Amino acid sequence: MRKSVLLSCLLLSACTSVSSQRTDLVREAIERHNANAARWYAAGDIDSVASVFATDAWQMPPNNPPLVGREAIRAFWRQAVQWGKWEFTLETQDVTVSGPVAVERGKYILRFTAGPGAPPGMASVEDRGNYLVHWQHEADGQWRVVADAPVSELPLHPPTP
Repeated sequence: MRKSVLLSCLLLSACTSVSSQRTDLVREAIERHNANAARWYAAGDIDSVASVFATDAWQMPPNNPPLVGREAIRAFWRQAVQWGKWEFTLETQDVTVSGPVAVERGKYILRFTAGPGAPPGMASVEDRGNYLVHWQHEADGQWRVVADAPVSELPLHPPTP
């Protein structure tokens, strides 16, 4: 009896250890994707940004309708980088993994510097907040974003009359 209890404890411990190692590996992959994406946004390399998203991904920018599908995300950001420089800082705070699905919770800072191509009235802005990202491990071995939902911590300013 004592041997079976000891064996059960060892097996449970081994499973927990493997699970935590897997979570660490997934977190590393996600943090690598985030670092690349931040660099690609800043450089205006939108094809590379789009490659991080699943074909049916949703990107849900604050105060805007969602961008649905990799091609819609690509089209939006191809236009948006013409408006000025986008700089993101992404800080992963937690990753939970279950099989081929991972959920990342983190904090972001966005600095947008309006350029000559910005629409009239569009100003430079800095935003910060939190985000949840649903990641999917795809058949090609890559982790891709299925849903990206940032939530600003800054209050909305009422429209000026």
